[in-house]
Amino acid sequence: MLYKGSCHCGKIAFEVEGEIDQAMDCNCSHCSRKGYRLWFAPAASFKLKSAEGDYGVYHFNRHAIDHHFCTVCGCAPFAWGKSPNGDKTAAINLRCIEDLDLSTIKTVQVDGRSF
Repeated sequence: MLYKGSCHCGKIAFEVEGEIDQAMDCNCSHCSRKGYRLWFAPAASFKLKSAEGDYGVYHFNRHAIDHHFCTVCGCAPFAWGKSPNGDKTAAINLRCIEDLDLSTIKTVQVDGRSF
């Protein structure tokens, strides 16, 4: 299925192809403060519809994930990271997907504070 998403003001827009089987609810200091519900998709499934680099980047802890946010509205719709096997992945903030009912998606708790 093709999903469309964006930041609040629309400056960052994207599409991602795949089946959302679950959402991750991470308790790390970053995810818990922002209220993320994340879904990880292969980087090849993600297409940025706005200009590359037309966003801010935030790193913390081990600087392993490029957290992207809109410099206008502050919303953080996606991040780049790597899967355990080293493949590039897109971490999608499911709260930024258009018309997605999060109550229908299984949520898995992740203990990010322990990493």
